[in-house]
Amino acid sequence: MISTPHPSPAAALKNLRRIFVLRHVVIAFLAATVAALVWLDIPVPWLPIVVSIGTMLSLNGWTWWRLRGAEAVSDRLLFAQLLGDIAALTLLFYFTGGYSNPLVWMYLLPIAVAAVALPPRWMWGITATAMASYAALVFFHVPLSHLHVNDLVGVGLDTHLVGMWLGFTVSAALVAGFVSRIGQNLRDNDRLVAEAREQMLESERMLALGALAAATAHELGTPLATINVLVGELHDTAPPELAADFKLLRGEVARCKEILSSLAASAGQMRGEDARRVALDVFLDETLQRWRDTRPALQFDCRLDGCDPAPQIAADRTLGQALVNLLDNAADASPERVELRGEWNRAELQIVIRDHGHGLAPEIAAQAGQPFFTTKAESGMGIGLYLARTIFGRFGGRVELENHTDGGTVTRIHLPLADLIVEEK
Repeated sequence: MISTPHPSPAAALKNLRRIFVLRHVVIAFLAATVAALVWLDIPVPWLPIVVSIGTMLSLNGWTWWRLRGAEAVSDRLLFAQLLGDIAALTLLFYFTGGYSNPLVWMYLLPIAVAAVALPPRWMWGITATAMASYAALVFFHVPLSHLHVNDLVGVGLDTHLVGMWLGFTVSAALVAGFVSRIGQNLRDNDRLVAEAREQMLESERMLALGALAAATAHELGTPLATINVLVGELHDTAPPELAADFKLLRGEVARCKEILSSLAASAGQMRGEDARRVALDVFLDETLQRWRDTRPALQFDCRLDGCDPAPQIAADRTLGQALVNLLDNAADASPERVELRGEWNRAELQIVIRDHGHGLAPEIAAQAGQPFFTTKAESGMGIGLYLARTIFGRFGGRVELENHTDGGTVTRIHLPLADLIVEEK
């Protein structure tokens, strides 16, 4: 059985607040109308008017007290609130002309609210109650013959018709304003649902990539071990002028083995008491140094500035890998020179990476960061920028790309530190 969609508890709470405000507007309008009738010397039955307005004020007082609590707001509560409004209006109209009262349009307000804030069964309950109350007022009411004054303040206007015009004007403004607010509330909920669905799809993509990475790590273990043995044998028999090259090759193989061996541990590591605590500047220095070792011929201009001492963070290897991915992209685009500027305080880390390549063409910038999109036809897999954005986004950060005015690409990283900082004990 498929349930009928209805607003979330947060949306219901917002709707209750809006009912609270709308009821105050109605009370103010009724009070102003009574004051105008008194000024025009038109007699009105005071007791039922006072009781009706007092009922609404009491209902709003209870609503104000209810809004101060932390309990969720249910559809049943909204339904009861709107029934209370209909009851107060019916009492008012019974003693002031019934169906001939020009303010009888106010029955439309709870119907409009119910139409956008409640599920169908509750909405139709409010509509049926309002219609039944209006129909009953046709036969049961206290007539007021002076509701029709054919010369209102000497300008030849009928009091009843003026009341109808005023009622239409006020009701149009209230319904338009209130319904548009609730409609925006529902659109906001739809947007949040869409974002949650997109995040779920993103998680599924990451899970698929994680499974692929684990399988690849398992498959690469054997050939790397074979390469390591062969490189060792060739190193022992190679001429002296090739010794440096074989040493570099063995170091790269060792680095590959280190990455593969830490892959499983990093994937399942839980940050908390057992996570490695390290100062932010030390974490950055270690990450950047590991990357420098892989590109010794590159000119790397690096400057790190921030509060001293730097905040202690729970080191997450994936953050370091995300930064390395972005640096690799910059170095691939600009093999001669890459610049990095990093600044931090207790709240945020900002890193700016600039390369001196050709920059991003508009068609490339529109697709950059999508899974498996790459401009490196021979060596790229198209997941480096995607993974970097996903990893930084997991900690509330973001990665932005833009072209530099003097050429090349600027990569900006904004990373809040609230979820990473570990307080000293």
